[in-house]
Amino acid sequence: MAVQSLVVIGMGYVGIPAAALFADVPGFRVTGIQRRSARSGWKIELLNSGRSPFPENEPGIAELIQGVAKKRSFRVSDTYDAVAEADAILIDVQTPVEAVDHAPRYESMREAAETVGRLMKKGALVCIESTVAPGTTQNMIKPILEQSSGFTCGEDFSLCFSYERVMVGKLLHNIVHYPRIVGGYTPRCACRGVELYNHIVRAPVSATDCLTAEVAKTVENAYRDVNIAFANEVALACESLGVDVYEVRGFVNNLPNEPANPLTNPVRNMHMPGAGVGGHCLPKDSWLLKYGVDTYGKEPLPLKVILGSRETNDSMPRHMADLAAQGLKESGVDPSNARVAVLGFAFLENSDDTRNTPAVPLIEHLRRMGAREIAVHDPFVREEEYKGIERDIERVLSGADCACLVTRHRAYEVLKLERVMSLMRHCVIIDGRNAFSRWRGSPGIHLSTIGRGK
Repeated sequence: MAVQSLVVIGMGYVGIPAAALFADVPGFRVTGIQRRSARSGWKIELLNSGRSPFPENEPGIAELIQGVAKKRSFRVSDTYDAVAEADAILIDVQTPVEAVDHAPRYESMREAAETVGRLMKKGALVCIESTVAPGTTQNMIKPILEQSSGFTCGEDFSLCFSYERVMVGKLLHNIVHYPRIVGGYTPRCACRGVELYNHIVRAPVSATDCLTAEVAKTVENAYRDVNIAFANEVALACESLGVDVYEVRGFVNNLPNEPANPLTNPVRNMHMPGAGVGGHCLPKDSWLLKYGVDTYGKEPLPLKVILGSRETNDSMPRHMADLAAQGLKESGVDPSNARVAVLGFAFLENSDDTRNTPAVPLIEHLRRMGAREIAVHDPFVREEEYKGIERDIERVLSGADCACLVTRHRAYEVLKLERVMSLMRHCVIIDGRNAFSRWRGSPGIHLSTIGRGK
């Protein structure tokens, strides 16, 4: 029987676009569930009024939300009541890791699974879309659902792990046009998941088991994290040797792509170095992979390349602070008496997404350096995300001794050097994203770029 009633738990970057897409399918009725918290509770009324919580540069989402709200196929609630009648339930809650031991924090996932199990009807399909450590769906979520419901997984209800591949700025595009992987607890569970996602995904939807899908998700993000770490290490090497990492990158990547012979294809794709790695997935998914291997594998593994890359990427905000201290000293300014402007708080350019932003550790390192005052500017981020954030860039730059660019927002790419110099007390610029290359060689400024030095 075709799914008619759908519940999506968690109205974030994954849950909202997924819910809206399903609500646009004829015959579907979708209920989003969102806690009425101080940080995110405002989304409930906003979405129910047909408005999007995302910035304007998120293509198609505002029109989609307005449309499904108008035809009343999508509503948001702060209660789980709709679960009782739902044919399918998607769980899209955050799964962060601890700061010290990097163990996953599953409080929200456990709460959602226990509540779903207590309320769901027989025959329901439960899909976990949140990223979890390999082995979690079978060894943690399944027992919670069975115990709280009294049902048997694979017989009385179906369970899948089907991970998202969303990216800020391409939320709808990635869900609709990227291949989808559905890992089922049983082959029948997987088939039900594939049938569900075929309603909104135009790319191939592949069936596998839960564990394979969980490994694929964490490895996919660990792969990118390792590639970024490689670029960051090359950038540090270039700084030490006094060469330009961007020129080196251009030479490395000019090898041709020859798809006719993939095993000997010379093509290279060296990533961009930068001020640090943020987002919900990349900073934690390598640790989730490690946790899954150590907890459910035959024996613990060091995963030296993967976790070493994590350490490299985590070190970049500290390197930014070191460049700031060095630049201030060379400009005759005591770092402990400096006013520092941080440009960009979101982790991704032209977005308001602050999850695991490298701006936070940078600010912490600047404070340890002894900076007298730190002012933060971002054109998109709400003040609820970071207290004291400014939208007026001239106020942030006014009287500053140093400016550290973390995020390459468009607003920074159009800054005029003359105006910046007139506002700052000392024009020490630390460029973490190669946004100010046009200012290289200009008199009166101290410009240090990741991978280029001064």
